[in-house]
Amino acid sequence: MVDSTPDTAAHPRFADALRELGLDVEVRRFPDATRTAAEAAAAIGCELSQIVKSLVFEADGQPVVVLMDGASRVDVELVRRELGAGSVRRADAALVRETTGYAIGGVPPFGHRTRTRVLADRRLLDHETVWAAAGNPHTVFPLGPKALIAHAEATLVDVRERSA
Repeated sequence: MVDSTPDTAAHPRFADALRELGLDVEVRRFPDATRTAAEAAAAIGCELSQIVKSLVFEADGQPVVVLMDGASRVDVELVRRELGAGSVRRADAALVRETTGYAIGGVPPFGHRTRTRVLADRRLLDHETVWAAAGNPHTVFPLGPKALIAHAEATLVDVRERSA
């Protein structure tokens, strides 16, 4: 396990969002990037499914954020049906940054540059605590999944890809 130290190293926009929400969370900074869910879980010492991936998709030209547990993949067809969209695809890096204000690998579940529709997969509720990016690939923070979903103003859905 990589040593981590509590730090105020959250991205400034995300630190502002935490203050505005009145959230006092421990932001942990790691010397090595925790850009992937597997890297984050290994650094934290938690289960892969306790990592929250904040993924940006484009639904009929509009960005939407999907919060998914780190052990699962998003079923794009289920997202399309949930949104009643004609088409849904993964957003490119430019749209992710434009929409959220953060780079891929560091997108937090809330505190985005623009107000965006957020969907949260139901499996996040399987854990007492989940871990999400704090605005950059080196920082994470813990929060109860219900609080995380509430602060993200997310709609609870079932959009996890099922194994064949």
